[in-house]
Amino acid sequence: METVVNSEAPGAHLVPIGSVDPAAVEHLLDLAFGADRHGRTAYRLRAGVAAEPQASCAALDAQGALVGSLQSWPLALTAANGQVTPLWLVGPIAVHPDRRNEGIGRAMLRRALDAIDETGIIAVLIGDAPYYAPFGFAAAQTQRWALPGPVDRARLLARTERGIVLPADGVLGPRR
Repeated sequence: METVVNSEAPGAHLVPIGSVDPAAVEHLLDLAFGADRHGRTAYRLRAGVAAEPQASCAALDAQGALVGSLQSWPLALTAANGQVTPLWLVGPIAVHPDRRNEGIGRAMLRRALDAIDETGIIAVLIGDAPYYAPFGFAAAQTQRWALPGPVDRARLLARTERGIVLPADGVLGPRR
């Protein structure tokens, strides 16, 4: 992934996630979501698999400080009949608290979705529907999916704006 200067997020540019210190990413995630974030269902969904570098990125300010990160993870929906539908789990999407509402999160999400679209695999995430709806995410097809922990059904979203129909039932988990 090349460095991208983003007109939507002045003063920030996107770089490959692998080019930033993993400890800095963890610190940013603690700032954005709290140090207790590891117990959340989203962390269980990605347990034991590595983030996909092509669909992950970081945002740096003009001085090179980390101000945003986004990681995407291989996921699978397994139906009762054993059929496996590969998916991408987008997130966590973290923006430094001092830099929110500048378009950094949207810029990172667009970059990740461009990479994900090239794979032909559907993206899912856990987040606020009003924020993610303009990117094609909705909760309509995810309501009966089983997860390895609690989830607010209105926040389990799939990006199916191209008319793609996903299995109505299944168990969501890491794709190995």
